[in-house]
Amino acid sequence: MYIQQLYTNCLAEAAYYIESNGEAAIIDPLRETEPYEQLAKERGASIKYVFETHFHADFISGHIDLAAKTGAHIIYGPTAKAGYDIIVAKDEQLFKLGDIHIKVLHTPGHTMESSCFLVIDEKGNEHSIFTGDTLFIGDVGRPDLAVKSDLSREDLARHLYQSLNEKIVPLKDHVLVYPAHGPGSQCGKAMSQETQSTIGVQKQTNYALNTKSEDDFVEQVVCGLNLPPQYFPKNAQINKEGYNKSIDAILQDANRPLSVEAFELEKNQKDTIIIDSRTATNFSSGFIPGSINIGLDGFFAVWVGTLIENLNSPILLVTKKGEEEKTALRLARVGYENVIGYLDGGIESWKASNKEVSIVENICPAKFIENAVGQAILDVRKESEYEAGHIDQATNVPLANIEKQLNTLDSSRTYYIYCKGGYRSMIAASILKKNGFNKLINVKKGYDAVIDPSKNCCSLTS
Repeated sequence: MYIQQLYTNCLAEAAYYIESNGEAAIIDPLRETEPYEQLAKERGASIKYVFETHFHADFISGHIDLAAKTGAHIIYGPTAKAGYDIIVAKDEQLFKLGDIHIKVLHTPGHTMESSCFLVIDEKGNEHSIFTGDTLFIGDVGRPDLAVKSDLSREDLARHLYQSLNEKIVPLKDHVLVYPAHGPGSQCGKAMSQETQSTIGVQKQTNYALNTKSEDDFVEQVVCGLNLPPQYFPKNAQINKEGYNKSIDAILQDANRPLSVEAFELEKNQKDTIIIDSRTATNFSSGFIPGSINIGLDGFFAVWVGTLIENLNSPILLVTKKGEEEKTALRLARVGYENVIGYLDGGIESWKASNKEVSIVENICPAKFIENAVGQAILDVRKESEYEAGHIDQATNVPLANIEKQLNTLDSSRTYYIYCKGGYRSMIAASILKKNGFNKLINVKKGYDAVIDPSKNCCSLTS
C-alpha cells in the first residue's frame, strides 16, 4: 500500500493518492488532473476510483475531468445528488482497491453528504482515515456551508457532533488522520499547522473532541464563525451540478498573448478585470491603471474568490514572465474560467510603449512610526486581528469588505495602509487606487514589522 498527500499551500488543500497492487484512488482532487495521472503513470498504476468527501465549497474539484480521462468511478457518500454520473455509496460500504479496502463512513455535519473514508490494509487492520472537512487537525469543519440546506448551522453542528462521536472517536488511537485542509483554510477556524495526525492525538488535543456535551460542542463550533467568502456557495453548486468545460480547454483559451494595443482594447471593454499577479513589491513600482494586485506568492485563489463577485467576469492577466498558465490555473481552481488573455511581454512591454503607469508609495515601518502621527491609517486585517492589537488611531476596514466600505472613506485624504505583513495591504491599495484614491502609502512588512523593529522591510511577503 502506498499513500501520498498532495498539499497545495495557496488553497491550504490536501488531495490524496492511494495505491495497492496496481490500482489507485484519488481523494478530493483539485481542478487539474495532470498531477494524479502522472503519479499513477510513474508508479505503473491505473486510477480506479475518485472519492469525494463532500461537495467542496472552496475549490472546484477535478473529479469529472479525471473520471473522463481515466474511466474511474466517482464516489460520494450517502444522500449525495449530483448532475453527473456518480456512485452514491451506502454507509459502511467497502470498495476494494488492489489488496486493501476503503470503507465509507457517513459523517453528516459539515454538509449532509459529508463522508470519511477509512482505509483497511492488506491484513484487515484499520490504517488511516481521510476525513475531508469533518475532522481537521485541531479543529472540525464549519457547519454552515451546505448547498441550499434547510438546516441551520446549529442543526448541522448537532449532526457533526453525532458523526464525530459515533464514527470517529471509536476508532483506534493509531489510525492516521488525513484531513482535506490545513492552516489558512476558511473551512475551519482553529486548524493546527500540521496536516496529518492520529486519532489518539486528536482525542487529546482537539477541542471539538473534548467538549462537555452536545450543547457545549454546538456553542463552541459556531462561535466566532465569520461569513464564508462569497464564492463558496457558487463553487459548491458547480461541484454539485457539474461543469462542461475541461481544464485543458480552459487553459488553452487563456493562453492568448496580447500585444499592448490589443490588451488596451480589451481592458476598455465593460466589466473587464485586470489581475496583476506579481509580488506586491514589483506591483507597487509600476502597474497598469485599474489593475488589482493579488500576488501568486500568497493566498491568491482565496482572495480572488473573496473580492471578485462574478465568476464569469472577463479577466486580463499581467504576470511575471512564465507564470501566465499558473495564474490561469489558480483562477480556474476556484471557478474563474473566463481569462481572455495576458499582456505579452508583461509590464515591461507596457512601459516600453510609454503607456500610463501607476505606482503606490511604500514606506518602512520606522518612517511610518515617525510620519503617521495624526494621519489617516487603515488596518485591513480581519476584525479579530485588529482587536488582538493594532496601531493607535488606525481604522479597521477588513480587506474582504473594502469595496463595500468605500463610502466611509475620503478620497481626498492620504491613507497609510497596513496588514500583517504587506500582502493584503497592497491588494487593498490597488482596489482603492482603482476607485479614485490616489494618496496611498503602503507600510512594508505591515504590523509585524511595526511592533518588532528587528524585522527588515526589504520585501513584502505575507
